[in-house]
This record gives sequence, structure tokens and C-alpha cells, in this order.
Amino acid sequence: MAKGSLEGEVQFALAWLEEHSTGKDRANLARFGINAKKAFGVSMANIQVLGKRLGRNHELAAALWNTGWYEARMLTSFVDEPERVTAAQMDRWCRDFDNWGICDTLCFCLFDRTPHAWSKVSEWGLQSDEFVKRAGFALLASLAGHDKTAGDDQFLASFPLIESAATDERNFVKKGVSWALRRIGSRNAVLKAASMDMARRLADSADAAPRWVGKDALRDFTREKRGKA
Repeated sequence: MAKGSLEGEVQFALAWLEEHSTGKDRANLARFGINAKKAFGVSMANIQVLGKRLGRNHELAAALWNTGWYEARMLTSFVDEPERVTAAQMDRWCRDFDNWGICDTLCFCLFDRTPHAWSKVSEWGLQSDEFVKRAGFALLASLAGHDKTAGDDQFLASFPLIESAATDERNFVKKGVSWALRRIGSRNAVLKAASMDMARRLADSADAAPRWVGKDALRDFTREKRGKA
């Protein structure tokens, strides 16, 4: 795509998204529990197609985010330049999270590739806002899957944070905690053993939230074992 003015590229992106919106994709947002205030209804596959067409552009990503459109914000995951993303930007965008879709996609496709990813895990994982807190664990899960240079000690050091947050009864937080624990356990045998030990402890809890997290993680680990049998 020929590069024009920043405003022109934003308007092109919004027009493209509107053109590729469908009733089915709008219905899928509600179906999957994504309550976006401004949404066209565009599939993730098409958002990625547009991301490739636009290319990496930090300034464009910021302008797309500021439109407030759900799909435009999803698009920033594929347009922003991870090395240029600042810690302050991550905090600003994270405070705007209002559904799990935008939270998880930004963490999985952009934030975990930034230089600030590890510091944000512990920072966000201690916050009270539901989606900021979820972002801490979505980011940890993403790092477990994508950061090939991280050592076991970095993940083991996150276990107290996981155990503490497992007591949070809010749906999107406890699901994020379970996701992080399961992804850490998928890295190697050492981390799997440690993750399973924690999952068993949580599953034996007298409290409902940690018990749910523990059982959810154990189901995943058990299913993985059966698949390899």
C-alpha cells in the first residue's frame, strides 16, 4: 500500500474494516463475551490481512488506538513496532482494556515482544482492575509460549504471584491465572512438575477460586498426558 498521510491511512483502515464487517462477526463478539463499545464486526483473519497490508508503523498504531474502535485496536497488535513500544504506552493502553479479546491479543501478539514485558507481569498482576490484572497473567502466559531465552528461574519466581492471584474470584482473572500456570508447565519437564505441584495445592483449597484454578490446570495437564500415551 502506498504510504499517505497518517490521517489518510487511519481513514483507509477504518473504511476497510467497515467494508469487511459482517453480521456473523458482530454476533460472534457477543457470543464470545466481548462487550466492545465500538465494533464493526470483523474476523481476526481479516484484521491480520489488513495488518500485513499496512505494515509496521508505530505512529499509525497510536492513531488507530485513539479511534476507540475494537478492530482498529486489535489491528495495533500487528502494526505497532514492539521495540518502540514504551512502558508508559503499555500502561495507557492496558487501562483502556474492557474485554478479554483486546487484552489477550495485545499481550500475545505485541506486548510480550517489548523490552518491558517481564516488568509488567508483576506490576499488572498486583493491580485491582479486572482486565489490568488479567493482562499481567495473559502476558505471563504469552512469555511462557514465546520467550525462548527466559530461564526456568524467571517463571518459578512468578509462582507466588500466581498463587496470590488464584484467590481472585473474578472470571477473567482466574482464567488468566490458570492460563499462565498451564503455559509455564508446557515449557519443559522441570516447570511442568512445579506447575503440577502448585495446581494440586490449589485444587485442594477450601476456597472456590483457587480450587477452580487448580482443577482447571490439572485437567489440562492430565489431558496432555493422555494425548502422549
